[in-house]
Amino acid sequence: MNLQQQIAYIERKQEDARRFAAEQRALVAKDARMLWPFPVGGMVAGAAVFGAGMVFAKLIGA
Repeated sequence: MNLQQQIAYIERKQEDARRFAAEQRALVAKDARMLWPFPVGGMVAGAAVFGAGMVFAKLIGA
């Protein structure tokens, strides 16, 4: 391999690494967006259980 071929090879490998890193960042960002419904759903479920407990306590007369 001459010097120009080596430089071209290195540049191709660097571009492949940049492309892979960009794909990984996109996947991580997508996963981060998908994680938000879980804590929000947990908070809503907790509020519903608390509300149901309050209604039950009021019905019993406590």
